Amino acid sequence: MSRILLIEDHERLARLVCKGLGAAGIAVDVVARVDMAWATIRRVPYQALVIDRGLPDGDGLVLLRRMRRAGIGMPCLVLTARDALRDRVEGLDAGADDYLPKPFAMDEVVARVRALLRRPVEVRPLDPHHGDLTLRPAAGIMCCGEESVALAPAEMQIMLLLLRKHGEVVRRGALEAAGWGLGEAVTPGALDVALHRIRRKLLVIGSRQRIINVRALGYVLREAGKT
Repeated sequence: MSRILLIEDHERLARLVCKGLGAAGIAVDVVARVDMAWATIRRVPYQALVIDRGLPDGDGLVLLRRMRRAGIGMPCLVLTARDALRDRVEGLDAGADDYLPKPFAMDEVVARVRALLRRPVEVRPLDPHHGDLTLRPAAGIMCCGEESVALAPAEMQIMLLLLRKHGEVVRRGALEAAGWGLGEAVTPGALDVALHRIRRKLLVIGSRQRIINVRALGYVLREAGKT
């Protein structure tokens, strides 16, 4: 299932968008502020964003410009009550992939988000790799040479985050958010179980990559024998 982030402070509208996209098989996490969105985007590898402009701590375009300057290319749909031509042009110039003024039909939101999800993210390889590992998210598999093994959706999201950090330590909370999203209660021990399964699968395909627990900091993907 695809997962996107909705940045919207109007609770009723956020619920309606979540319901509409959820019925279309698209999971949605919601935050209501620019600062919360920035912190979340840096932890969770979303497939797309839906951004409101009028947020309590600023214009959603501020976040969008910051993302683009940082090289974060995930597709973005801007939702806003500002429907003047200059506003639409400003949104597209800031890096938006699409711009939809309010009020809108939910079917149109679903259609536009689906279109975003079909677009490749230029700054991230379609099949990310690290060391001897390659992930193929579309197929749901992890590969090492000619060997491959299936990953559950949460396992794939955890590995995507670890790979994209290229040897940097990832905090436990970030891995939980990647695997199960912000809106789901994570069962105590769920991450430990997922990591145990992934570690076994790494051995099955003969990878030299290991998931190392760095005490009090988090987890890192590192080649066996390296410190």
